[in-house]
This record gives sequence, C-alpha cells and structure tokens, in this order.
Amino acid sequence: MAKLIVNTLLFQLGWFACVFGGDSLWLLTVAGVVAVHLLWTSSWAAEGKLLVSVFIAGSALDSFLLNLGVFDFGEPRTLIPLWLAGLWLLLATTLNHCLAWTAQPWWRGSLLGAIGAPLSYYGGAQIAGVGLPYGTWQSLLLIGATWALVMPVLHGFAKLYRSQYEQSLHARQSV
Repeated sequence: MAKLIVNTLLFQLGWFACVFGGDSLWLLTVAGVVAVHLLWTSSWAAEGKLLVSVFIAGSALDSFLLNLGVFDFGEPRTLIPLWLAGLWLLLATTLNHCLAWTAQPWWRGSLLGAIGAPLSYYGGAQIAGVGLPYGTWQSLLLIGATWALVMPVLHGFAKLYRSQYEQSLHARQSV
C-alpha cells in the first residue's frame, strides 16, 4: 500500500513540475520520478517497454490533437512541448501500480479517462497557458471521448508487457 501512495505522490509531483515548469530544468523531476519508479519495479525491461510505448503513443496522440487545432501553445508547432510528453511518461509509471485498479473491468479505465483526463487537461491548460481554440467544453468533451478509448488501450500495453515478463521469468525458472 505504501508503494501505491508513493507512486501517486511521485506522479503528482511530476505533473506539477511539468505544468508549472514547462520546458525548463523542472523536467529533471520527471527523470527523477522515472528513476525511482524503475528502482522499485521488479522488471525494468517490461516496465521500460511500457514507459517508452506510452510516451510515444501518447505524444503522437497529443501531437495529432495539436495539429487538429485542439491545443494552442502560443506558437506554431507540429509536435507537443516536452513537458506535455513528460506527462505521458509519468502516466505510464502509474498503470501497473496506483491505477492498476482501472484495468479490469475495462469500463473503469474508460470512466476514469472520460472524467479525469479532461479535468487534468483543463487544469494543466489553465496553469501552463495553453489555449483550447475549439472552446473549453467542446475541447474537454473531445478529450474525454478520446481518453475513454485510450485508457483501455494503455492498460492493454501494460498487460502485454507484464505477460511477456512473466513468460520469460517462467522460462528462466524452467531451465
């Protein structure tokens, strides 16, 4: 239970560092959170694959939304800023830990995504000065609908890598 609380607190610390710090040295907080996370996990390989997959998929998704005009960072860009990509890395650290309860049944993840993601994006946008050109409610509804689909997919990544780790562990023990 203590590790789940620490996992939650580390995620929140990283979230604040990214949103308040932007693309500054505060991003080193993300590196620290990830380092602590990896030190506590039993499988660096499986957890590392999950972190990289969520980072890439999430950054691509938010960059896609950026190019659709959902976000305005105050300057022309085609890729999201590093601080927003860092939030995806932080989220990945929670999937097998403090957010594991949202994996089964699938609708828990969808519900969390549909409600929690718009709140997080709205709070982050307000703090970081990110515009929502489609309008607040329209953007938040789109984000909520997207995340209702995204969370079960992210849990699918987590399950896949966890399963691969367990299979390789079993194979090593059989030898």
